[in-house]
This record gives sequence, structure tokens and C-alpha cells, in this order.
Amino acid sequence: MQSDFLSGSPAPANVPSAYWVGPRHLAGDDARQYDSVADALAGLGWTSLTIVRGLRELSDVPKDREVVRSTVLHISPDFLRWAQWVLPDEPFHLGDLPIAWHVSARTDLSSPLAHWSAYFTPDVPGEVLADFLAALDVRDQPTMPCGGPELVLDAVTAHGWLRDIDQPGTGAVDSTFASHFRLGEVPPLIQDGDPQALVTEADGAALAGWQAWAEPVLGAGYLWAASFSSSVPHDLVAAFADSLGSSVPVLRRVLPESTRDRLLRAPAN
Repeated sequence: MQSDFLSGSPAPANVPSAYWVGPRHLAGDDARQYDSVADALAGLGWTSLTIVRGLRELSDVPKDREVVRSTVLHISPDFLRWAQWVLPDEPFHLGDLPIAWHVSARTDLSSPLAHWSAYFTPDVPGEVLADFLAALDVRDQPTMPCGGPELVLDAVTAHGWLRDIDQPGTGAVDSTFASHFRLGEVPPLIQDGDPQALVTEADGAALAGWQAWAEPVLGAGYLWAASFSSSVPHDLVAAFADSLGSSVPVLRRVLPESTRDRLLRAPAN
């Protein structure tokens, strides 16, 4: 594979327009995260619904009315799990990046509330999010705990990631120190069905959840971020971690500006 530059502008006739690139955790979402994930969900048999959040002033003539905000909700056949594309709906931010996908699951149909939630910003590789959703889809009980934190750490270290020197039982980083996994206190507004998630004890203890992010250049901002509430089963986070750390290259036509010079690439043809 080569490490030379890949531009987002049209390529000359003698230059391939698509490349296999790696590592995938720095490859971005190819500027099509909605399409790639939505296609994966359609393949799993999930139903999609478009929710219109607002219109222009009702005094406008019909032809001048425009959708102000809208989102797309994908629901599993058993109605116990769902994935919401929230980027057009002015979501809150994670690591100064807007949330693109919000994934949730509930224990049974009697409860309208999610038992756990997971959040993903743009540039989380679509393949990784699709693998996480596929693991969620095959689970008979999407909220039942399975395994412990070691599942997640074993998944990434199997691909050459390193245990955090200071917290080897709760964190890992890739060999270039650009991408991270850590079990710790979740950011504000991360929703979880466990009531303890709303309470901070006097000693400052709080329920821990997994966080993952890529920061290619320290202090220069994040490429992407993902947050899993405290009740997300560890095996599902491990499926995300395993896919994120995979050495199998991914197909890309557009690369993130911040990682172009750090990616290996080979022509797709």
C-alpha cells in the first residue's frame, strides 16, 4: 500500500477514483455515513420512518414551505432496538462534534423508554457502526449484560492496540496514539435507563460507560467520537472495538483532511 496523498477533488483520468485504505479507525466515513449505515439496516430488515420536525411559517404559501428539521428512525422487526439519524435535527455535541447516529434498545415492549443508548459523530467509519448494529440485531435480548470490560480491551489489543499505561484495566490506545478506548464517567446528556446514571454520589462516584475517539493531532480537535451509556452490554461495545481495530482495509473515495497523510492506500481496481 502507498501512503501518498488522496484528494477529495476529481482525480485525473489515469488516477483511480477509489482506494482501499487503512487503518480504518482513521479512514473517516467516506462522506456517506448515513447511506452506508442505512443500507446495512435495510439489509437486516429494519424499517425506516422519516420524522418531520417543523415547517416554515404557516402563512407562507405551500410552495414556499420547507422542511426545517427532519430525522430518520430505523426500527428493528421486534421493535426492541432502533437507530436514529439525528444530524439534520441539530443534535447536541460530543467532543465538539455533532451527533450523527443515536442507537438505543429497550428490555421489552411494555416500556417506551430506552434501557441504554449509544452515540456516534460523523467520521465514525460506517463499516464499524454497521458491525455494531449487526451484533445488536442478532442478540435475542438486546439489554442483557454479557461479559465484562475485558471483552472490549481484548478486542482492540488483539489488533495491536496497547493497554493504557496508567489504567490498563480500563483503557487502550492504538499504536500511533491517535485513537482511544476508555471506560469511565460518561459525558453530560448521555441517556441510560439505570436511575443511578442520574445520581452522583458524595464521593464523586458515577456509573461508567465506554468512550472512544480519534484525535490524530493532540490538541487539534477530534476526528470522531463515540459514547456508550453505562448499560450498553460489553459484548456489543466489543463488536464495535473489534471492527474499529480491524486491519482489513476499507473502500474510500473521500478521506478526512486531518488523516490523509497518515493512511495507507491501494487502488481499488
